[in-house]
Amino acid sequence: MPSTSSARPLFLTDDPALLDDLLRLAAAANVDVTVVSSAARSSRYWAQAPLVVVGTDLVGVLARAEPPRHAHAVVVSRTPLSPALDFSVYPDAMRIGARDVLVLPDAEQQLVALLTESTDHAGEEALVVSVIGGRGGAGASLLAAALALAGHRAGLRTALVDADPLGGGLDILLGAEHVPGSRWEEFSNRQGRMLWPALRDSLPHIHGLPVVTWTRHGPYAPIPPQAMRTVLHAATRGCQMLVVDLPRALDAAAEEVLRRTTVALMILPAEVSAVVAAERLLPALRDSVADLRLVVRGATPDILSAESVASSLKLPLAGDLPDDTELPRLLDQGELPTRRTRSPLVAFSEAFVAHLCPERVRSA
Repeated sequence: MPSTSSARPLFLTDDPALLDDLLRLAAAANVDVTVVSSAARSSRYWAQAPLVVVGTDLVGVLARAEPPRHAHAVVVSRTPLSPALDFSVYPDAMRIGARDVLVLPDAEQQLVALLTESTDHAGEEALVVSVIGGRGGAGASLLAAALALAGHRAGLRTALVDADPLGGGLDILLGAEHVPGSRWEEFSNRQGRMLWPALRDSLPHIHGLPVVTWTRHGPYAPIPPQAMRTVLHAATRGCQMLVVDLPRALDAAAEEVLRRTTVALMILPAEVSAVVAAERLLPALRDSVADLRLVVRGATPDILSAESVASSLKLPLAGDLPDDTELPRLLDQGELPTRRTRSPLVAFSEAFVAHLCPERVRSA
């Protein structure tokens, strides 16, 4: 069974003989690993694994799924490649970002060295926090904005991404829809790589926070997956924390985000109908994210407690947000409730950021 740790090297193969060799080398390197035998099930571990070792038996299937290119991936074979395999394996390896194709047993010492070094790769990219509503109107956008602002206040290099094409817009929520800067529509045809400084400087900055959001005009248009990959690649290499507001209808761009997600927060009110709606989302989220937690809003111990909601959904409880009676008035007036120091939302967000990345907060 796969390990639940997303910070371990990932072995991706359905070849028992190759897996035996890989596990023997992992033992020699004294490294615990995660083993997955299906390319489709690898996405929940892919982004956070400090090293990915892909067998030639699965590299083609994986490449066709177009995962984000992994900076520390290698492809491994037990036998020398034939001309036919050579023709297919190397292009597939390049598509996943693999640095090399290794042939055992000749490359055993090289692979042991990579496994030994793999623990040094953790933490090179931004922590990605994805927020999704258990039902419509649950408050996911507000929570995403609060978390990003908490990260910014903590001194972390933080960015906020609005990935919901049918949402109200994070710039409007933050009272800054007229702030100039590039919106999603200007990135829709982008492919390849962008440097974070160039992307950051082109974006609207709201309360010091770079935000990827939408224009107010034009028809509905989903984010092309390649545009999302371009933005995520730049942001995760230039930031320390990236917060993404996801749509409930998980489209191809949202799947790109989930592949890179460190922790996902599902927020919902303490209502029976909201629990039922959230249950419909859980299978897809559990398949894609290793660390999925719950935030419950407005729970009451005598009617429906946060613990009862978490138990019903079989999710760890990240937080219980009491109702904020001032919130509707502040939102109607266009004020920013996420900046009120006494707000339960602010208190939760600051505590969550400090708990999620204590080392980064202390060193920022």
